Order: sequence, then structure tokens, then C-alpha cells
Amino acid sequence: MKIVLTNTKSKYLEIFSSLNLDNIHETFKKFSSIKGPLEAKIFAVNEQISSHQLSKLKNHFDKLNICSLYIYSNNRHTVLSGKSLKIDSAFIKEQEIKSKLLLFNSKKKDDILHEGTVRSGERISSNGNLCIIGDVNPGAIVSAKKNIYVWGKLLGIAFAGKSGDKNASIASLYLNPLQLRIADMIAIGPKDKPKNCYPEIAIIDKETIIIKPHLIETKN
Repeated sequence: MKIVLTNTKSKYLEIFSSLNLDNIHETFKKFSSIKGPLEAKIFAVNEQISSHQLSKLKNHFDKLNICSLYIYSNNRHTVLSGKSLKIDSAFIKEQEIKSKLLLFNSKKKDDILHEGTVRSGERISSNGNLCIIGDVNPGAIVSAKKNIYVWGKLLGIAFAGKSGDKNASIASLYLNPLQLRIADMIAIGPKDKPKNCYPEIAIIDKETIIIKPHLIETKN
């Protein structure tokens, strides 16, 4: 079974599989801070899922901001289980299910664009670049395998290059974080508020994280 979770507002896409329906609490915890509305699609190929199992899964979805939930399966018992719980369920052939999943995988991007404030307690992680249009409040944590761009105030914790990329960077219009981390380098944010009125960028220079003006080159 594969579940596709999408957030159309920030173009967030997550695909996860091989769920143990009897122990999925931890799996859903990481989605609790994602801004909605969310849409979930369940793809079950040659799998018989009972109404009891689907009910437990649906209870977890109900705790998220889910606007729609669909089931696609080539197993009639799974489709009937879904319909018994008033979940939109459709019987389609195995190849059609695989084609739909292939389409989702082709659309999946590592880069994430998040629009809106990242509040205290929230976490956003990207397998590529992470661009946030809004503020990152104290107590929030944002991370990316590549670069982080905050088009607003960065006041929380930011971790770029989490896969070990020392060329990664963290840029913000107002850079006053609690903590910065790039690859294996860590720096505590300054005690004083920035007095500058221009964007700044944090990079690794000579095994140390430094902050400098973020100059954007323009072509005449």
C-alpha cells in the first residue's frame, strides 16, 4: 500500500509506503504541522484491507487538515471496506494504479516552497532546497539537504546541508536565528538584533559559519 499526501497550497508532496496499520502513530506525527488543506490518496495493489484497518487509518487522517480522501484498489474487498466507511473508493486495474503512482512520482520534487509563517513547535524539512515566504518564529525548526531561503524573518533554528553539503547556505531578509547549522558546523545566533536593512547569508568559510550581506547580482 502506498499513500500519497499532497498540499496544493505549498506544492508539498509526500509518498510513503509499507505502513503497519497497527502502529502508524509515529508516521503521522511528522505531518501534523503541515499547512492544509491536504489531500490523501491510498493506492492498494493486490491487498485486502479490512474496514477495521481503514478505520484506524482514517482516524489518523481526521487529525490532519484533510479535505479529501480517496482509495484506489484492484481488490474488491478493500473497495467495499472503504465504501462502508464512506470513503471515496474506486476499483481500478493493477496497471492503472501503477500508472497513477508513476505520475505522482514524476511530479515529486525535492525542493519545497512553503508560504506562510512557520510557528513555534513546527518543523519543515526538504530533501532539496527549502524556500519559505514568511517568518520562521522562535521554537520552529527548518532544515534542508541543500540551501534555505527565508523571505522574511529567520528567528528559529535552521539546518542547511543536512546531508553533509558544506557548500549549502542559509539566507534571510532578517537573519536573527536561535541557532544555525550547515553540514556539521553549528553557530549560535547573535544576542543583538540585526541593525542592517539588507538580506544576509550564512555560509561556511574556513571551517566556520560566517554571516555576510547577501548581494543579488543583476544583469544590465
